[in-house]
Order: sequence, then C-alpha cells, then structure tokens
Amino acid sequence: MKTFTIAAFILALLAMPVHAQGRRPQQPDEPKAKQDSRPKVDEKAYKAALERIPEPKEKYDPWGVARPGEPAKKTK
Repeated sequence: MKTFTIAAFILALLAMPVHAQGRRPQQPDEPKAKQDSRPKVDEKAYKAALERIPEPKEKYDPWGVARPGEPAKKTK
C-alpha cells in the first residue's frame, strides 16, 4: 500500500506541469474590432517619405570593424 501511495504521489507531481500548460485564458472577440480602428496607411505619403531618405555615399560594411578593409602590402 505504501508503494502504491508513493507511485500515485510521483505521478501527480509529474502531471501538474502538464496540466498547467493546458490552460488557456479566454479571449474575447475584441481584437477584430481593434484592427478596424487602426489608421489607414497613405501610400503616396509613404513613398514620398522614402524618397526623402538620402542615399549613402559609401556602401555599409557591417564586418568592417571585425576585419581589416584591405590586406597589408608586402614590401621587398
């Protein structure tokens, strides 16, 4: 009887995390209403804003700090 009680206790301890993961909070249907209340994107203004961004003069090198730009020249 003692063995059965210990086994039941161990199985209950193992089942508690699984039981906790199965619970999901109830979500109301309001998120659909939030999507309608967002402001509309003005495509013309968006494209005009993109055109105002200046083009970089140099190409960006994200690894420029990690490695040298040009290999060292050998002198004779």
